[in-house]
Amino acid sequence: MTTATATATPFGRTLCAMITPFTETGTLDLDGAQHLAAHLIANGCDGLVLSGTTGESPTTTDAEKSTLIAAVREAVTDRASIVAGIGTADTRHTADLAREAEKAGADGLLVIPPYYSRPPQDAIEAHFREIADATELPLMLYDIPIRTGTRVEPETILRLAEHPRIVAVKDCSYDFLGAQKALARTDLAYYAGCDEHNLALYAVGGTGYVSTVANVIPGHLRAVLDAFDAGDTTQAAHLQQRATPLIEAIMSAGLPGTVTTKALLTALNLPAGPVRPPLLPADHTTTDALLSLHRTLATT
Repeated sequence: MTTATATATPFGRTLCAMITPFTETGTLDLDGAQHLAAHLIANGCDGLVLSGTTGESPTTTDAEKSTLIAAVREAVTDRASIVAGIGTADTRHTADLAREAEKAGADGLLVIPPYYSRPPQDAIEAHFREIADATELPLMLYDIPIRTGTRVEPETILRLAEHPRIVAVKDCSYDFLGAQKALARTDLAYYAGCDEHNLALYAVGGTGYVSTVANVIPGHLRAVLDAFDAGDTTQAAHLQQRATPLIEAIMSAGLPGTVTTKALLTALNLPAGPVRPPLLPADHTTTDALLSLHRTLATT
């Protein structure tokens, strides 16, 4: 058994940070969300993270977030976990969202540190503990300082790991050493939050990934971990490397991943719809390039 497969998987290994489909008029597309969720589960995802940044959480209402959870729960039943993104800059608001997510049928919560106000580490720790105490749901910490402006420092993570409902981390810190320190000293499930790190973090004991790119290549990304679990590390590396051009185009080409992912999903005739302002849609040149990379990956 590999280190990775021996690690606890509270929400599964292969989680997709799902986009939130909208109609052409910009309203929530619940039929589309159910169709996309079922497609992702059928093609290799163990779980779905709803209303994360990829799901345009800054521009969806509290009511829309709860409605989305309930609709996706109906579509996937018990075939997959649902983790609800509930992060806000306000601890009380976040706790309210946690309770509403629990009522709507979520299996877990994804929580970022409060953004913009840049609280110190003791305040971040208190924030996470209050959210963890607000419901009976397990909690995944989300360390993404490029968006929040604040790290969840490794020592803070070590202390938070003592809380019985804080069970996982989505790691977008780009601090590989810090992640390994937490892996070595806690029982937290560590999920790669940056697709270029999916295999690397898994190989040192990570649990899996929470992936934006899984919206468009769920089976391929799962195959990377499956190959590693089967002991074929050469094939795992090969599959990860083959996905690199598309990962770069979606996540590192100057546009938000939500924009590029929705453009490619639309080109693939899967539910997506427009992005909400302040985001703007990808242009035709960008969409054509994404589609070309996707086709190349599918045929090689």
